[in-house]
Amino acid sequence: MTIFRGFLALSFVSIGIYTALTISTHGVNLLPVFFGDMKAMAWPGQFNFDFMWFLALSALWTAWRNKFSLAGLGLAVFAFFGGMLFLSAYLLLLSRATKGDIIRVMIGDRALAS
Repeated sequence: MTIFRGFLALSFVSIGIYTALTISTHGVNLLPVFFGDMKAMAWPGQFNFDFMWFLALSALWTAWRNKFSLAGLGLAVFAFFGGMLFLSAYLLLLSRATKGDIIRVMIGDRALAS
């Protein structure tokens, strides 16, 4: 769990710094660039399209883990648009809240099927 938490912390810090530097240079107009690459039908667009589905999966899992509650749906929006910056912080908080119980991190407080 220590290595996992270290990975999450490193991800959060490095992506946060990279994002801040990118915003300071290029502004916050990510969506036109993101979808423009997809529209061009080249490798950067293919990567963005693939990545978008990872974001959707992360958002779906976040909503499911929170039983599709209003808070869970709100977190899902953050998961989709926040990417790994959100997910690293969320998983780090969950790992602390569950005292490192990875099953509870992944599925929440659902009863485990035997």
